[in-house]
Amino acid sequence: MKVLIIGGTGLISTPITQMLIDRGDEVTLFNRGQRTARMAHFSGHVRELRGDRRAFGTFEAQVREAGMFDCVIDMIGFHPDEVESAVRAFRGRCGQYIFCSTVDVYARPSFHHPYREGGPLHALSDYGREKIACERILMEAHDDRAFPVTLLRPAHTYDDTGIIHHSLGRSTALLDRIRRGRPVIVHGDGQSLWVAAHAIDVAGGFVGAIGNTRAYGRGYHLPGEEWLTWDGYHRVIADVLGVPLPELVHIPTDLLARLAPGRSGVCEVNFQYPNIFDVSAAREDLGYRYTVPVARGFGRIVAHLEATGGITDSDAEPYYDQIIDAWRDHTQAMIDR
Repeated sequence: MKVLIIGGTGLISTPITQMLIDRGDEVTLFNRGQRTARMAHFSGHVRELRGDRRAFGTFEAQVREAGMFDCVIDMIGFHPDEVESAVRAFRGRCGQYIFCSTVDVYARPSFHHPYREGGPLHALSDYGREKIACERILMEAHDDRAFPVTLLRPAHTYDDTGIIHHSLGRSTALLDRIRRGRPVIVHGDGQSLWVAAHAIDVAGGFVGAIGNTRAYGRGYHLPGEEWLTWDGYHRVIADVLGVPLPELVHIPTDLLARLAPGRSGVCEVNFQYPNIFDVSAAREDLGYRYTVPVARGFGRIVAHLEATGGITDSDAEPYYDQIIDAWRDHTQAMIDR
């Protein structure tokens, strides 16, 4: 098949590109050419179009000149004007348009779990609201013949060199804290549910959607399938590191978001809510398979960080213990009243 990927060198799109090359598809990548190492890896195996999709007129001319495509996969559509441009560029010129959306489009909190594809859309984050607007534009433009659209909604996705999220952001000092037995902050009571999926599995879902007429005009979830509490999530990390789980210090989410807004704001709009999603449609229609358990995937991340010296010394982040001390003092003061 003749496939154009807008992006093609990102977290999910890199394995998509490799899978398509491996199966013999004719792959074209449109991007700014900034990830030179990954582009070099694909050199000779893909056609390269370089440009800025936000230069709408130039972008639309470039992709028109590139010819017709059996499928266009848009991995970097974040704003409504970008997908409006894509509709202008590809309506009647591609066999299918696959849009990478996000599970962050859903209303939170929800009173029904797991989330299903037809659930109400009401994002708390700007990112999610922009994706909702993009989805609506695309579904209004959807036409089974002239512009078949498929929406794919990944959740938290990582690769072997990726990030292990936690209640205070993305710092790898969390691993050092756990390894050294230092207390670890967890938002809320640690019982909200979280999922994570390896990029290789998510990419397989995208590839399964290509040319798949069952996916026309539909949206699908591509998340992990292990439903972990945040306490359990930290236990997995400790097991990967081969150490006992240290003390988990539970701090109310709204308070934590104010104590460290730059690091824990995501807890308030996302992590405090159950993030569990029905994947039965993706399994049935796209052949989606969850094959990399969290423990194995996180083990690969830790191995990469250790090999590259990527684990930050937790002593370099004094704010962390300052938050714990403040919380303990506050708690003791209430007890003593």
